[in-house]
Amino acid sequence: MNKKFYPYIIIISAILFLIPFLGSVHLFDWDEINFAESAREMIVTGNFSRVQIDFHPFWEKPPLFFWMQVLSMKLFGINEFAARFPNAVIGIFTLIIFYFLGKRFYDEKFGFIWALAYLGSFLPHIYLKSGIIDPFFNFFIFLSILFLAKSIRESGESRGFKYAFLAGISIGLATLTKGPVGLLIAGISVLVYWSTMRFKKISNWKNILIFITSCLIITSLWFVPEMINNGFWFIREFIKYQVDLFLKPVAGHSGPIYYHFLVVFLGCFPISILALPVIFRKNSGSNEEGKYFLRWMLILFWVVMILFSIVKTKIVHYSSLAYFPLSYFAAYFVYELVNSKNTLKRSLLWILIVTGTILSVLLIGLPLVVRYKDLITPYIKDDFVIACLNSPVKWNGYEFLIGAVYLLFLFVSLIMLKQRQFFRGTIMLFYATAFCIFFYLKAVVPKIEGYSQASAINFYKSISGQDVYVTSVGFYSYAPYFYFQKMPGGNTESSKKEWLLNGEIDKPVYIVTKSTAKNLFDKHPDCRLIKQEGGFLFYCRLPNSQK
Repeated sequence: MNKKFYPYIIIISAILFLIPFLGSVHLFDWDEINFAESAREMIVTGNFSRVQIDFHPFWEKPPLFFWMQVLSMKLFGINEFAARFPNAVIGIFTLIIFYFLGKRFYDEKFGFIWALAYLGSFLPHIYLKSGIIDPFFNFFIFLSILFLAKSIRESGESRGFKYAFLAGISIGLATLTKGPVGLLIAGISVLVYWSTMRFKKISNWKNILIFITSCLIITSLWFVPEMINNGFWFIREFIKYQVDLFLKPVAGHSGPIYYHFLVVFLGCFPISILALPVIFRKNSGSNEEGKYFLRWMLILFWVVMILFSIVKTKIVHYSSLAYFPLSYFAAYFVYELVNSKNTLKRSLLWILIVTGTILSVLLIGLPLVVRYKDLITPYIKDDFVIACLNSPVKWNGYEFLIGAVYLLFLFVSLIMLKQRQFFRGTIMLFYATAFCIFFYLKAVVPKIEGYSQASAINFYKSISGQDVYVTSVGFYSYAPYFYFQKMPGGNTESSKKEWLLNGEIDKPVYIVTKSTAKNLFDKHPDCRLIKQEGGFLFYCRLPNSQK
């Protein structure tokens, strides 16, 4: 393959894999619907400076990502495709940057391997087709680390000034995307690097000042007007929430200290396996620039993994920033194999075989298990799960073949690796994984969603536009806001569930609850059961004037 085609192959692959079918499945509770709803409420109210949920202040996140979703919704309408499109775009830019960075550090082949490694791994690929904030946030943090590293390396030259300026802008954009955690990660990474240099001088005051100034200018574009217009209370609540995330599990999201290591190891296959020889090796690199960048990537990886292992709130995507350095490690190892500077040990090949086989069996088994659910329901003790599995979902019968074909290509690629066809073998492995994800998201995930939340969401959509109230009881969901397309105004008591269940309502109330929560309505005889579908019950409560 001619090297001049590499960038075009990456761009075409990114577009073809990341953009199609973005809207083929409903947004998922909580985060996807939460963020899309904030963007929708910006459009509805015309207030683009204040992040809201249910038209009340939402202080968990700054507005930058929602602004991108707003632009997307202006182009494509308020729908799933528009909510996920910004991450697909940032994913395309991510792969392009990987290619040109790899080309700069080594050559075109390294850049090509690096970009495809990220595209061809499970969680990195899936998140680029999601509507959550993290791919956007991670992109800016990665750029900030890259520019910080360059500004430190060239602190005595004029280019160091430029890189410090770009690093400050990147950190500022990351802060406007997800908050001060971006500055925390970058700051800890710099401190760790400084400690590896035995606390010698690594920069100058001029570069530090320009970094701080550019960062403050970017963040002030939102924080300062917000404080001027609405006072300090919103910023105070925002900071308090960020501290709570670190100190205690929020919304029940807790887990063991090894949680993120397990997620990254299994979820980032195959790069999580290919990266192992580089992560645990002391000296690497065939040129100074490559070795220098590798050091920063190792620092970033361990900072992310250790920091979010300490953080009490455990959510899968919290460690997603680690996917960036992880993909670099994997590309680095493959590049060494291709250039006969390393060997593929039998133990690593077996880890690839075992891990890949486990994931393939799960991909094969999931469609079969839910399709033939009658065989497993006697062993399930959760009544809600059983009710969800009884949802009317139509399967075509071929869905399990996606995992089976992936298993076949997995073994073919591993045989090629064993035969020392390292470049072709890994490229086949990455593309096989990308194709597997692509078809699985289209053919299987919408059906799985049909068992989980589709019946509730379809109900919200069916009454959208009616002059009624909608709420969920017994569980929290953002779906009633987004899929009912709730509008601002109306009775100020309508956001209170107690009033909707017991108060003097002025129009009908539709209530969605889990099938296991039926006894909750024994105290509310005026709530009439409309129907049960899947794992959900649907009630209606009429005002006295309509009874």
